[in-house]
Amino acid sequence: MRILLLGGSWFLGRAVAENALARGWSVTTFNRGRSAPDLPGVQAVRGDRTSRDDLERLARSGPWDAVVDTSASELAPHQVFAGTSVLESVVDQYVYVSTVNAYTGWPHEPLTEQSPTYPAPPDADREYGIAEGVTVHYGKQKAGAEAAVRNVFGDRATVLRPGVILGPGEYVGRLPWWLRRTERGGRILAPGRPEQPIQPVDVRDVAAFALDTAEKGGGPFNLAAPQGRDTMAAFLTTCLEVTGGQGELVWADDHFLAGHGVREWTELPLWRTSAGAWAVDASLALDAGFVCRPLRETVRDTWEWLHGGERPVAHPRWDDHGIDPEKEARILTSLV
Repeated sequence: MRILLLGGSWFLGRAVAENALARGWSVTTFNRGRSAPDLPGVQAVRGDRTSRDDLERLARSGPWDAVVDTSASELAPHQVFAGTSVLESVVDQYVYVSTVNAYTGWPHEPLTEQSPTYPAPPDADREYGIAEGVTVHYGKQKAGAEAAVRNVFGDRATVLRPGVILGPGEYVGRLPWWLRRTERGGRILAPGRPEQPIQPVDVRDVAAFALDTAEKGGGPFNLAAPQGRDTMAAFLTTCLEVTGGQGELVWADDHFLAGHGVREWTELPLWRTSAGAWAVDASLALDAGFVCRPLRETVRDTWEWLHGGERPVAHPRWDDHGIDPEKEARILTSLV
């Protein structure tokens, strides 16, 4: 297989590149070269996805059997549409990594691939949906990008909709924050119900399935851990065990945390009260060969990565995650 990665140098893109090289595939990456170095063994093409000249220069390096697009999160749908239009004649299959945010029902309702997505146009600009808040804006932007890919590639397009992706190289900071917090020990504010199901997936498993679909096509596919397999208590207990922390998990229910002004999703990462946040049906992907490794393995390997000398790509979302220690201490005091 000859494959093109849009991105390819950090987190999911890097995991896709590693997996493709391990399969013996020929790998071309296209990025600006600003965030992280490309892996040895890839053919790196430098350029900006918003520049038609750069895209046309990239196209002259083709053809490819497939493209895997992991770098469109900051692009407006019309920019994705322009890029796919340039690449259509030199690419057979297009795998676009979207998100469950593209569904109108997320995070309030259980989701399947038949759930409605936002009816966003493929030529939408960056402002489309912005007046409706951060969550809807992001969802409409991703749905519009999906429409752009399908509009150009038709049944040669595969859309993947993962939920939360964790693992080595994570730049958002959800799992790294919990690992550092449990390492510190003491009384640890644990959110919600211990038995609350969660469904994060490992970045390496998403990468492997993206390449599988590059060969086989299909989809769209939701990518989430099997429903009911993992819980918040098991996750936090694993973080304690892996880090060797001597902490005590002190559980506080949703209403109590909201009353103390704790922000969902960020101050205590992975905590969300909406009914559909962790109710994503990924059975189609699992039946198609998506392998979702044990969450314990993801936690362990991320901890090893944090201690291995590498650091995540700097990203503003990192600073959004984690509760201030003084605020946590005040809340814990009120739980005594």
